[in-house]
Amino acid sequence: MPQRPKPHETNLHAKGLARGQYGRLCCWWCANDPLYELYHDSEWGVPTVSDQRLFEKICLEGFQSGLSWLTILRKREGFRDAFRKFDFRQVAEFTPSDVDRLVGNAAIVRHRAKISSTVNNARRACEMVQEYGSLAAYFWQWEPPSESRPAVIDQQTLRSLNWTAESAALAKDLKKRGWSFVGPTTAYAFMQAMGLVNDHVEGCWRRPRVAALRSTLAVPSAGCPKGRR
Repeated sequence: MPQRPKPHETNLHAKGLARGQYGRLCCWWCANDPLYELYHDSEWGVPTVSDQRLFEKICLEGFQSGLSWLTILRKREGFRDAFRKFDFRQVAEFTPSDVDRLVGNAAIVRHRAKISSTVNNARRACEMVQEYGSLAAYFWQWEPPSESRPAVIDQQTLRSLNWTAESAALAKDLKKRGWSFVGPTTAYAFMQAMGLVNDHVEGCWRRPRVAALRSTLAVPSAGCPKGRR
């Protein structure tokens, strides 16, 4: 049963914290929806080196443009069914007829340009794997150095941190490689979700756990998918 806020917790929101349904302090943005809180508690910020999950997230961030992430999250299983669980090698084989079919699929966001972008990006992902050995090797090279990160991660910081120099550079490089729907803001949201940065606010129960996962992560190196960066 959700716990009532304690008197000394009335200023939690100012710190970017909320008390979740299990009584734990968590990031303020997830506490009003059980699905959102589950996503926060189990996925958001966890460092990820799975190529399939990296591809899924960069595509779904593109679909989110102009929408809320919760809207996309509620349709995520529909997206996974539509795009072969985001196996980019399979999606790369989609034809214009597949795009037409998906435009009529009410289980996803029926935006023709974003659907076509996903097919295009799947083909670009195949090229990237040929060059780097894995998508993980490519994306993790954009992890920001610790000295470039804010000293404190709180609500005020995150509300002003829509993109960074690293996310802008990543977006620019992706566009140069032919990817689409990958602007600096989209790239930064991707970095937050996939654990390239730890943007759980100070005091959130997940922040130290994500930090521990990041400290022991083995990241594939370019040309050596099983190497340690």
